[in-house]
Amino acid sequence: METHGFLGGVHNVLEWISRLALLNILWIFFSILGLGIFGFFPATAAMFSVVRRWSLREMDFSIFSTFWKAYKKEFIKSNILGMILTLIGIVLIIDVYYLKQASLTIQQLLSVPFLILSILFLCMLLYVFPMYVHYEMKVLQIIKNSFFVMIMNPLSTLMMLVCGVGLVILLSFAPPLLLICSGNLLALLMTKPAMNAFQKINVKQQERIAQNGKRQDLVN
Repeated sequence: METHGFLGGVHNVLEWISRLALLNILWIFFSILGLGIFGFFPATAAMFSVVRRWSLREMDFSIFSTFWKAYKKEFIKSNILGMILTLIGIVLIIDVYYLKQASLTIQQLLSVPFLILSILFLCMLLYVFPMYVHYEMKVLQIIKNSFFVMIMNPLSTLMMLVCGVGLVILLSFAPPLLLICSGNLLALLMTKPAMNAFQKINVKQQERIAQNGKRQDLVN
């Protein structure tokens, strides 16, 4: 029986809370199942696969089945992506360490460029997994295209970054909530703006193709 009005609204809220809680628990459990190091990235890819379907207004599907299928399918590829991203992050951290040990002149010279590079890398990460689950691409293509999408959509990137940092700060004041709302909410915050950015780029590409086609017709 369908419910409407206030009770219907309460029912919808509780249903979404249960969906989000289940997804977050699956993300944590399967991250641990893969010994943390090898489970985190496939679990994250699987979580974004579920959130992507929600963003496309698909609701009538099994969260566990979708998550498990994506986890198995993307286990190796997502770990390769994760290792590359982790390696880049480690290099940046090492650079910070050596920069602190350098002379004051070198610090003044390199601090700002290094800070910009670090921020660009962090912003690029916002698009990596939304792009991973939305397109069929090779690992290096995902990284490269995530960077270009980030550059082409500064407002969306800024919104995602501010909301993500705000959510992390908010959850830090209530650690018990991390069990039911942490990765899932971050995935929701990233996926919809990222998919809107993908759509804008697709529209621009179609317009460019159409314009080139018209020019070719005129030449002929």
